[in-house]
Amino acid sequence: MGRLMANESLKETTFMQNEGALIDSLQRRDPQALAALFERYANPIYRLAARLLNDEQQADGVVQNTFMALIEHIDQFEGRSGLGTWLYRVAYNECMGRIRAAAPLVELEPLVEGELLPTNLIDWDSVPESVVLDSESRQQMAAAIESLPPTLRAVFILRDVEELSVHETATALGLSEAAVKVYLHRARLHLRERLAGYFGERRKPAER
Repeated sequence: MGRLMANESLKETTFMQNEGALIDSLQRRDPQALAALFERYANPIYRLAARLLNDEQQADGVVQNTFMALIEHIDQFEGRSGLGTWLYRVAYNECMGRIRAAAPLVELEPLVEGELLPTNLIDWDSVPESVVLDSESRQQMAAAIESLPPTLRAVFILRDVEELSVHETATALGLSEAAVKVYLHRARLHLRERLAGYFGERRKPAER
């Protein structure tokens, strides 16, 4: 039994290391290939959807629909982007569709004119690591991320949380690479502005 599990794990690892073999197996409807892909991408896609929609149940639906789309359309996959990037694109489009349906007038794209400059800055290196990593601070950070406009939020999550490249993020979100860089810069500035007061207050006791 242990050897069988080890062999299955090795096969899943091989799938993820060779995308061509993975796509061939998916097109042959190999359940192990689908399981390997789900194991790799289900949680990241869920995190993206949950933070864009602020709704865990809807996020589960996005994950389910994303992999259903994969099964339905894998025969037409042309490989112009990575399979993971394609999954992020499907999930992002579904999230944006749900946001539009819930609030048709919501501003999905941030304004690009001018330059956003924070009025409050804080030296993050001066904040004790124990403060930055505690549960209260994580809640504050999560709330700050949720306050970002959807496109900025998606760029920040894919680049700084999931650590996709600029190219992968641009492909997944249907943006230019230049736009991704601008939006990521704006997202980081927004978060610094939003969290400056909070961490400034949390830093004071440590300085006494």
